[in-house]
Amino acid sequence: MPLIKPNTMSNRDPKEDNLIDPANSVIAIIDYQPTQLLTQESANTAKIMRNVVDLVRLGKLYNVPIVPSVVNVTSGDNEPSFPALREEFGDMDVYDRMSINAWEDQNFYDAIHKTGRKKLIIAALWTEACLSFPTLDALKEGYEVYPVLDCVAGSSVDAHNAAVMRMRDSGAKMTSVPQLACEFQRNYDLNKATVPGYASILSDAGSFLKVR
Repeated sequence: MPLIKPNTMSNRDPKEDNLIDPANSVIAIIDYQPTQLLTQESANTAKIMRNVVDLVRLGKLYNVPIVPSVVNVTSGDNEPSFPALREEFGDMDVYDRMSINAWEDQNFYDAIHKTGRKKLIIAALWTEACLSFPTLDALKEGYEVYPVLDCVAGSSVDAHNAAVMRMRDSGAKMTSVPQLACEFQRNYDLNKATVPGYASILSDAGSFLKVR
């Protein structure tokens, strides 16, 4: 059987693409702090921590703007993000808030809007509060919102599931770290420089693909 050589279609405009592209998206990372991690009961905590670090790595690999936020840290009442995530943030601005809903914090809101991107990839703890509230508000303002389900969890399975249903019913489009990795990469030949990082993130997420 003859093998037909690749013939990539290259007429997609990244900024107008219906799929998520590094040129049309922004990533929000909200409240991966000890209090939230220790009180979630709907997912494996170690996997959540690994996956959200991989999400940040993914954004950095493809030069997607990342807007991190924490709640109630400068007041002294809460701890910052867990160490591996802080290390991955590096010198990024991290927006502290007093509002449960990040969309109601002016600094966070402005940081998202200044990117000019309308596809909002979002991960937060807990699902029923710090993920669902900004998701619902962003949808109302015309954003396409993509909660990253393998990075999130709720205070109970029921709370998590109810929040996911509410976001989906309101128009949010669920995604995952492996799906985003493949959606950003798209082509092994045209995007050769990112293949090693892409393969590493997929491997870390448990998607053991031989990509070369």
